[in-house]
Amino acid sequence: MRRSLSGQVVLITGAARGIGEHTARHAAARGARLALVGLEPERLRDLADEIGAVRFAADVTDQASMAAAVEGVLEAYGRIDAVVANAGVASRGTIATGDVEALVRTVEVNLIGVMRTAAACLPHLITARGYLLIVASAASFAALPGMAPYCASKAGVEHFGNALRLEVAHHGVDVGIAHPSWIDTDLVRDAKDDLPAFKDTLHRLPPPLGSTTSVDRCAAAFVDALERRRRKVFVPRSVMMVYWLRTFLNSRPAQAAVASQARRSVPLMEEQVRTLGRGFGAHTAAALPKPASAPAPSPGFIADRYHR
Repeated sequence: MRRSLSGQVVLITGAARGIGEHTARHAAARGARLALVGLEPERLRDLADEIGAVRFAADVTDQASMAAAVEGVLEAYGRIDAVVANAGVASRGTIATGDVEALVRTVEVNLIGVMRTAAACLPHLITARGYLLIVASAASFAALPGMAPYCASKAGVEHFGNALRLEVAHHGVDVGIAHPSWIDTDLVRDAKDDLPAFKDTLHRLPPPLGSTTSVDRCAAAFVDALERRRRKVFVPRSVMMVYWLRTFLNSRPAQAAVASQARRSVPLMEEQVRTLGRGFGAHTAAALPKPASAPAPSPGFIADRYHR
């Protein structure tokens, strides 16, 4: 059953660019009232001004920061009807040679950030009998070398969502899990630009694992999920086949095929990361300093209607 988003309060993390930004635009076009959360104040301000949203600079790995953002949303709108836990990053490098702080930060943002977002928002979603959409990935069930922290975090996100759904069902709260494959965002473009070996690996993968989907198409699927309170979202829809084939993809024969290619691609990737000299893409906000934790924004801050 499709439910109108008109007048519904939707909080989106990672809203400054990419999937979060485009989802906010699509939801605003359906009449939703948006609360934007992220780490890039200027981009959030511009987007919030454009779509008439409120915005909050908050790091999803900082509970006090997220609590302040949620309080700000309540001051502005009085409630929260839906949340898109979208903030995510992807580090560069393997476990053996990569920057361990960047690798760990990937898990902190992608998994712990989802947990902290859910904890901050759930009391209000329970009141509204609302909907939480958690953004996992096709990497939840299909692993690639050079992406161990990302794959681990997204597998964790999937099972966190599955368990959380059972915990909150009796409150009338629905939990959806999204599994996008490669989406044409700065995160994916940066990875291709930074690491030619990674780009070459993608070209060798069969669809949908090797194909890229437009961010606009992904955002449309997310808004459809908000309206229908979907349990699972696959972008593109063919990712569903990967979901059902996950046991085979992690079997010895399938992994042997990947390992054969990895013997050539991984050393190249490691050398490219060493030359690159950084653990994240150029547009990854997680590489920025964390904003200081702050008390709930003042009414004047809310009146400016900035941030995501």
